[in-house]
Amino acid sequence: MKFLDQAKIHVRSGDGGAGCASFRREKFIEFGGPDGGDGGRGGDVWAECVDGLNTLIDYRYQQHFKARTGMHGMGKNRAGAKGADVVLKVPVGTEILDAADESLIADMTAIGQRVLIAKGGNGGFGNLHFTTSTNRAPTRANPGQPGEERELILRLKLIADAGLLGLPNAGKSTFLAATTAAKPKIADYPFTTLHPGLGVVRVDGREFVLADIPGLIEGAHLGHGLGDRFLGHVERCRVLLHLVEGTSEHAGKAYRIVRKEIEAYGHGLADKPEIVALSKIDALDPAALKVQVERLRRAAGRKPLLLSAVSGEGVREALQALMAGIDAARVADGRGDEGKDAQAAWQP
Repeated sequence: MKFLDQAKIHVRSGDGGAGCASFRREKFIEFGGPDGGDGGRGGDVWAECVDGLNTLIDYRYQQHFKARTGMHGMGKNRAGAKGADVVLKVPVGTEILDAADESLIADMTAIGQRVLIAKGGNGGFGNLHFTTSTNRAPTRANPGQPGEERELILRLKLIADAGLLGLPNAGKSTFLAATTAAKPKIADYPFTTLHPGLGVVRVDGREFVLADIPGLIEGAHLGHGLGDRFLGHVERCRVLLHLVEGTSEHAGKAYRIVRKEIEAYGHGLADKPEIVALSKIDALDPAALKVQVERLRRAAGRKPLLLSAVSGEGVREALQALMAGIDAARVADGRGDEGKDAQAAWQP
């Protein structure tokens, strides 16, 4: 299944049914009076967060959704039926925005969450509704109200506890494959990863979700390479693991390139807790390793972790550091200022 994380759709709720102007006419009943029923309400457009979806591919082939019109009122005081609703099923982590100004309408973060996107029009009143003491035979009946029409943008942001960052070929997909059951494409050329991936990590009897996104290059915020649009998938992560390729020309420069793109992207991503690790250390001799570690330490302002996803060296330590960072972030989310102090005290 192809991964699709953004779609533009058009939705319209149903019009209300028209009221009925009718009179009771039966044998031996001289003054039957009005008996026109009200029209039914138009169908609504709902968005529902469901399990089992991880892409917006369904909205690539169908972009127009219209709820049914309410049934018209009928004689004998019969009201029209409500029009059928339309339910847009979306995966967890989907943001629904108004296409006109990109304002956020809803953030679908929990299975079963339902949000009303467009309300159906009310049905019109039948002539029975307008009967008064002075007007015993009204001929007036209202038409139904029109439904709402909207252009929407659906934007999927994966929900994960930790995210992987780095330049292309930094070893992110290899790390994901080594620590989870995910099977990302791995090759020795840049931009092997074209779409974000998820995997479940198990460490010390606990689990967390790890997200991998395509690599960033210099100028990604200007659209170079694959751009920075995939950074939205790590916005929700509690902690980031920044992998810097040990076999790169200069580890410090490689680190600064990615940090520059993160800061240019904004959305609070640069403020998230970050663990810095030098990857592919199995391909370095001791002298080259020492030089790269020192370069990265100066650029990041901290001592980096050393790991090799191929040999497994340092992988467990990196996972434990991620788990500790996730715990600190959860405490910060749940305990206010006290939790923020705990997060500040956490050192990657």
